[in-house]
Amino acid sequence: MGTESKRQQRFAGVIQEDLAALFQRDGNSWAPGAFITVTKVRVTPDLAIARIYLSFLNTKTAKESLKQIQSKISEIRYKLGIRIKNQARIVPELEFFLDDTNEYVEHMDKLFEKISKEPRQPD
Repeated sequence: MGTESKRQQRFAGVIQEDLAALFQRDGNSWAPGAFITVTKVRVTPDLAIARIYLSFLNTKTAKESLKQIQSKISEIRYKLGIRIKNQARIVPELEFFLDDTNEYVEHMDKLFEKISKEPRQPD
């Protein structure tokens, strides 16, 4: 994937900010008990599709929470459209993905901890 244009980056920033506000306000009804963070938004060059990466806290089943969010895409897109109507001609199609960066970091930390506990081999 090539680099994003300034226009794509600006539009992605608008979507990220407005979705974060929506998840803060309505997120509990879409994924009860989960704290949802919009970690990254990528927009296609024609601004028709927004790929949104979400991170979930306070939930053991992030994949289940993601499915709950995906089942509410039309409602979320409608509410986003109301918020960005003065900044965009079209409301992009939304695609939600799980941002597993935190899980990856924890996994790597565990591996490094395990390595550091192993006895060193003499040179």
